[in-house]
Amino acid sequence: MKVALVHELLTMRGGAERVLRILADLFPAAPIYTLLYDEEKLGDWFPRERIRTSGLQDRLSPTPYALLPSPFRFNHHLYLRNFPAAVEAWDFSDFDLVLSSSSAFAHGIITNGKPRHLCYVHSPARYLWDRTHDVLERAGRGILGSLKQWHLEKTFHDLRVWDAEAADRPDRLIAASKEVQRRIDLYWRRESKVIYPPIDDSWLAENISPYALRPTPYALIVSTLVPYKRIDIAIAACNAAKLPLRIAGEGPDRRRLERLAGPAVHFLGYQTEEQLKKLYAEAAATLLPGEEDFGLVPLESMACGTPTIALRAGGPLETIVEGETGMFFDEPTTESLAGILRAFKREQFDPEACRGQARKFSRKHFAEKIQQAVHELMNT
Repeated sequence: MKVALVHELLTMRGGAERVLRILADLFPAAPIYTLLYDEEKLGDWFPRERIRTSGLQDRLSPTPYALLPSPFRFNHHLYLRNFPAAVEAWDFSDFDLVLSSSSAFAHGIITNGKPRHLCYVHSPARYLWDRTHDVLERAGRGILGSLKQWHLEKTFHDLRVWDAEAADRPDRLIAASKEVQRRIDLYWRRESKVIYPPIDDSWLAENISPYALRPTPYALIVSTLVPYKRIDIAIAACNAAKLPLRIAGEGPDRRRLERLAGPAVHFLGYQTEEQLKKLYAEAAATLLPGEEDFGLVPLESMACGTPTIALRAGGPLETIVEGETGMFFDEPTTESLAGILRAFKREQFDPEACRGQARKFSRKHFAEKIQQAVHELMNT
């Protein structure tokens, strides 16, 4: 069986890209189609020889694009209007199965039943649906705010129409969580099956770290630095609770967040898996201040024996056992999170209980469910 994988953007490391790594291992001969590919950031995860880029990538090769720093060169906001046509231009007629990993556009590829198309949905594009007003409000700030807002309103309207129509193209949909399943039903009016993203086996391969038994009094965030992750809430809450905060990750919102940070907030940038394991294990708690579609971070944290404090919304409600492997704060505000931080006591959480919860989301279980879904699709 000839298989192709599709993923919108390979320009930064995140939960969706971690899932794609596992899919790429399950189908090692499958090429990976993507709109934009930053080899400098993701070449070690996805080797260049497996990548098939879109025509948009060709625009980045000639100067002056090649001379721009990576965050500007791969800024996907510059290409939003071009993405639908780019994914529709790919030809998959030589394949038996296409497995797409979609957060915005990958579900819109055209296969017309040959090959079959199984789509793993991390979420329908949130900026087109439930986060539209937040995005437009931020865009409206500044000197050119009204012009940017007008442009995005028109762009989002056109893309929303395309998105709703393209949602009928996959033969079957897999949702990353019950929350994502709810959005698929609400926005696309389609049925889907839930298969939770897995934690990689490497997180549970070793015995619990001694650091988890002697945690350091700091909070940890592991995240791409983008506005909807609401890291600004965590910075303000840690400042108010006088709790040191370490932030691991990269993203376009870093400069703004650095301006908000106090002296006890440290930006660590990209961290390897081994570095993250030590950071998780040493932390008093891992923070998840924004609404997540699913969220692998709580599972990684629990695998290292550390509880998570998360907003009471979205995917973490399906992974965190309140009072046993973490806590929730009720409102996306500084005050709500700061109140939980003041009441939080690390010694009330058993590291082994945290690891036991993480084991329920194993790679083996995920692989079996994906292979079952492929088998069912190809035999109907």
